[in-house]
Amino acid sequence: MGFFLETLFAGLMAGMLYSLVALGFVLIYKASGVFNFSQGAMVLFAALAMARFSEWIPLWTGVSNPIIANLAAFVLAGLVMFLVAWLIERLVLRHLVNQEGTTLLMATLGIGYFLDGIGQSIFGSDIYEIQIGMPKDPIFLLERLFPGGILVNKEDLYAALIAAVLVALLSVFFQKTITGRALRAVADDHQAAQSIGIPLNRIWFIVWCVAGIVALVAGMIWGSKLGVQFSLTTVALRALPVVILGGLTSVPGAIIGGLIIGMGEKLSEVFLGPYVGGGIEIWFAYVLALVFLLFRPQGLFGEKIIDRV
Repeated sequence: MGFFLETLFAGLMAGMLYSLVALGFVLIYKASGVFNFSQGAMVLFAALAMARFSEWIPLWTGVSNPIIANLAAFVLAGLVMFLVAWLIERLVLRHLVNQEGTTLLMATLGIGYFLDGIGQSIFGSDIYEIQIGMPKDPIFLLERLFPGGILVNKEDLYAALIAAVLVALLSVFFQKTITGRALRAVADDHQAAQSIGIPLNRIWFIVWCVAGIVALVAGMIWGSKLGVQFSLTTVALRALPVVILGGLTSVPGAIIGGLIIGMGEKLSEVFLGPYVGGGIEIWFAYVLALVFLLFRPQGLFGEKIIDRV
């Protein structure tokens, strides 16, 4: 039982990290009705900015305290992501108002490739470290109930807590604020939202800023675990099944979908992998997503679309 719970907790922690990336997909889709294929590039770009600023700030200012340097690097990286959001709205989205969803989707593909290239041109293409102070040593829980306790990574625990707080804040933002309701209105119908005075360009700028901050947090955590490298863009591919499972329009769905995918991957790999030669963790999420696409394409918490003819 102890080993089962240990595997379960490891899956939950991994699922929370997937959810952080999936949140970026959900945010953009809720505001524009288009799937943002540049989310992985945004995570890499934000992580590169954070890693390089944390190196440069002590050289520029002489600050030796790593906490102050990391905080300043986070602020600067956040400002960079705001600048990226403003440029995307000003140079791309503003000229694509009321265009077909396919056009916007292709625009996000172009944005993704551009961010991949410009990010590595500005910040470099080596593998960089992000030291944000999260402890990496494991801890043992429930030692009184199970011999030896349950091994849990502290870094994963802190990352899960950060993700949970971020999801809670975003849920409140979308459900309780005027701007959040305007975002949902824009996603439903661009022209109708404009007709009642909702400024489409400002709304898109806000949501890309929020998605940029989410990408920055995700990039920090993934970069702390894996190092900041080009492979971070592939983390977005691991988040695609999460979005399909939870629903493209649901912020809580992103977190629930991430938890289900994370648990399913770990449990299937540990308990079923030995019987089929392993490798289940690689394809489990995509098979589950395919099943949902066949039987419940809107996901667990997505809005069911009904067309009247």
